[in-house]
Amino acid sequence: MPTVVLIGTLDTKGREHLFMRDCLLAAGLDVVLVDIGVLAEPPVSPDVTAAEVAAAAGASLDALRFTREGSDTRAVALAAMERGATSIVRRLHAQGRCDAMLGAAGSGGSTVISGVMRAMPLGMPKLLVSTMAASAAAFFGTRDITIMHSVTDIAGLNRVSTMILRNAALAVAGMVNGRELTDGGGKPLVAITMFGVTTPGVLRVQERLEQAGFDTIVFHAVGSGGRAMEQMIDDGLIDGVVDYTISELTDEHLGGVFGAGPDRLTAAGRRGLPQVVVPGAIEVLNFGPRATVPRRFDVPERRLIVHNPHVCAVRTTQSEAVELARILSGKLNRATGPTAVLLPLQGLDSYQQRPDGPFIDEEADAAFFAELRRTLRPNIPCREEPLNINHPVFADAVAETFLTFWRERRDRPEAKP
Repeated sequence: MPTVVLIGTLDTKGREHLFMRDCLLAAGLDVVLVDIGVLAEPPVSPDVTAAEVAAAAGASLDALRFTREGSDTRAVALAAMERGATSIVRRLHAQGRCDAMLGAAGSGGSTVISGVMRAMPLGMPKLLVSTMAASAAAFFGTRDITIMHSVTDIAGLNRVSTMILRNAALAVAGMVNGRELTDGGGKPLVAITMFGVTTPGVLRVQERLEQAGFDTIVFHAVGSGGRAMEQMIDDGLIDGVVDYTISELTDEHLGGVFGAGPDRLTAAGRRGLPQVVVPGAIEVLNFGPRATVPRRFDVPERRLIVHNPHVCAVRTTQSEAVELARILSGKLNRATGPTAVLLPLQGLDSYQQRPDGPFIDEEADAAFFAELRRTLRPNIPCREEPLNINHPVFADAVAETFLTFWRERRDRPEAKP
């Protein structure tokens, strides 16, 4: 029986990998589940634990787990987990226990998983479901197109090209033969935006909403995610929004790599959907690898974090924070449906985790909050909480605000939930 190595950060994406494992098992394949998560204990039991992966790299998982964001924490942990996972998967392959690889990830996980996949032989099926396919953005648009690297030009058949093309054809055959049509059981669908540095808060909101009977769909705020969400709202596929992470506004305004275009944060308001907005990670300006940061941002007075080898984050200034507050309020002031803003006064993401988060800037954040309050339409509630965005109590407040909107909408005689 062929074996698929299924690899991912099970601490944050455990449910998704369990679902894929069940699909693979139902297709008659054996599965080895490998955990590369370093943030917390996973909700599932892998075949290869994160501790074993770390040990294969000569490291301790406890030493890799970080409570403070920074270039010397996350990037170091990712590099170690990539080395360890590569060693383990190579061993599995040598033992005849790795006939294909599959994983799903955001930016950090994609860095690790793609690194392991690159160490595997040509022709072995490797499929990465990633939110970070920016280099092929023109091909993807906002649709779930799978891109397979052809390696050679597509100009003739030979023992290499036929191997790759056969994998492509069989992948499509598998997708078609295993297709099931589901409608989600008729539950209302709520869109949520997320970054790695807002993940704990988002997962808490997601849990609360799902307990209340909603389906949720999470978008990675890397440009393509925001564009996809706005389009799905306009297509009538989304019933409500918890916009927990809006750094795409920052990248769009200041020239970062994760801009989502000028229409970001407009569709829900235009269509009158209930929306709760949190300025998660709005102080974060994103670029590619460290060497790609533009000179005007790569100056001593700027704070920089190497989030992973492919993303370098730059802290915005006080004047930029004020500009972003005006942009945000300008978009929200045009909303035609129920809209609320919640402000986490003790940090907009894990980069601002007290007491020593690297992006803490009390004056810049205070200026942002003050300008947002000043320019926001008076009838848009703006609630403040003396908590970090990832604190469970703050996330619960966000979820409850949305649920209150939904109950009020449902109870109106003319409402159409």
